Amino acid sequence: MKRKLIAAIGVATMFAAVAACGSDDKKDDKAAAANPADRTGTVTVWLMAESQSTWPELVKDTTAQFKAKYPKVNLKIQYQQWSDKVTKLDAALSGSSAPDVVELGNTETMTYILNGALAQVDKTQFPNSDTWIKGLEDTCTYQGKLFCVPYYAGARVAVYNAADFKAATGSDTFPATEDALSTALDQIQAKKGSDKTYSSLYLPGQYWYAAMSYVKAYGGAIATTDGNKWTASLETPQAQQGIQHYIDLVKKYNKGDKTKDEADQDAVMAQQKAGLIYGNGWEAGAVVTPPAGNAKLKDDIKTATMPGPNGKPLPSFIGGSDLAVISKSKVQDLAKEFIADYTSEKNEAILVSKATLPNNTKQLAPMKTDPATAPAANAVGDAWFTPIAPGWAAIEKQGILKTLLLDVLKGKSVADATKEADSKINSLINNAA
Repeated sequence: MKRKLIAAIGVATMFAAVAACGSDDKKDDKAAAANPADRTGTVTVWLMAESQSTWPELVKDTTAQFKAKYPKVNLKIQYQQWSDKVTKLDAALSGSSAPDVVELGNTETMTYILNGALAQVDKTQFPNSDTWIKGLEDTCTYQGKLFCVPYYAGARVAVYNAADFKAATGSDTFPATEDALSTALDQIQAKKGSDKTYSSLYLPGQYWYAAMSYVKAYGGAIATTDGNKWTASLETPQAQQGIQHYIDLVKKYNKGDKTKDEADQDAVMAQQKAGLIYGNGWEAGAVVTPPAGNAKLKDDIKTATMPGPNGKPLPSFIGGSDLAVISKSKVQDLAKEFIADYTSEKNEAILVSKATLPNNTKQLAPMKTDPATAPAANAVGDAWFTPIAPGWAAIEKQGILKTLLLDVLKGKSVADATKEADSKINSLINNAA
């Protein structure tokens, strides 16, 4: 199946990459056997901008460790933006300037695995691999083979303004059930009645990660698989119930532009126009960190587990990043060693210190009892993930789920909108290109 998929995206490019990989692997093995201090060459690493702005010491420590062992190897760290990383990477892969190591969002990995861009890696060569968070490891795995290494995880939680809750309800304790939350949101909205732009719950209409969490809560799924083929399943009663529930919340509580996505929800909260958002744990920090955040809210913004339907927590989408070696790399052994250093237990501890979830359950465990990190850390166990399917990237790229939600908000029935979405998803989900 993989060979067929590879053919679909460009036989010439792929075979060139594979041929180059085989030849270079032999050179790498020979070179790796020599004294590391005599090793030369260049290792180019693409990391996302968060590595530079939020945990620069992790990059600094890994660089120092790597250079101590390979003083003659030129290690080039280059920072990328999410907005254009894929476009730049696709261009680099088709030419001769591809990086050796690349950070990928965990919904991006399958596309690059299937088009042969990523080198296979051996799980046993990486720290704590026996305790990797399964949802992250799954995003790196195809047909039982591993093509990238989990870097960090992210889970969505309730990010709320405790002062607004206390002023309206008399308590700053976040409600534990959805019914209690609805009562509190109604009270907050009434308290802020004079401000017509204030949302007690700011839930943007195109926020499909949130909508699909409600689909999951009712037992639905975006798509199901029999092991060989994926089939869209948004037309099921369970999925439709989840979508309707989400739309009802948007219509009732969002007093802003209902057609937007979640990109600026932390800024909306920083402007004191939202009592509650459903965001990643780190977004609580973004709300209170200038220049975009509002430092005056530092003591008011807190996180909690988001309650969902039927008395249970809302299943959270598990996001995060992976690190991969490009199959065209001529220094694959060094690239793999950089990743092993970068994801060491010591370095994952730096992520933990930044309230970012690590790649493994061993270091995740103590975060489950820390009030500051417990909501996100405890959400990992029941988290869901997008279908690990060949055509998933195309589905995201075409915005099919966003269109579905917008259509319902504009008046189309959930039945008609999900039927249309399922048809589009089925035309893409099993195709690699």
